[in-house]
Amino acid sequence: MTISAILDLRLKKESLATAREVVGRILTETRAFEGCEGVDVLIDADDETHWLCCEKWSTAEADAAYREWRAGPGMIKDLGPLLAGAPGLAKYALDPAI
Repeated sequence: MTISAILDLRLKKESLATAREVVGRILTETRAFEGCEGVDVLIDADDETHWLCCEKWSTAEADAAYREWRAGPGMIKDLGPLLAGAPGLAKYALDPAI
């Protein structure tokens, strides 16, 4: 079953230029991870500090393997200082019958 994960980021305004570089690097790694079918970044048209990273995973297992990797050897250490608050993560399953 395909999984869509949406990472909700609120960035510090003064960190936007650095955030573009850091998130770009992070998403290069994410897109290369086995089972990732793509990632789009949506920036709020009314608030440039609010970003949604919309990930598509081939299976729930691929998404879980990615989260496990990020919690261990792929841990991200340089994004935290750029954030204005804790990131949110929501996951959705695609129902092809609807």
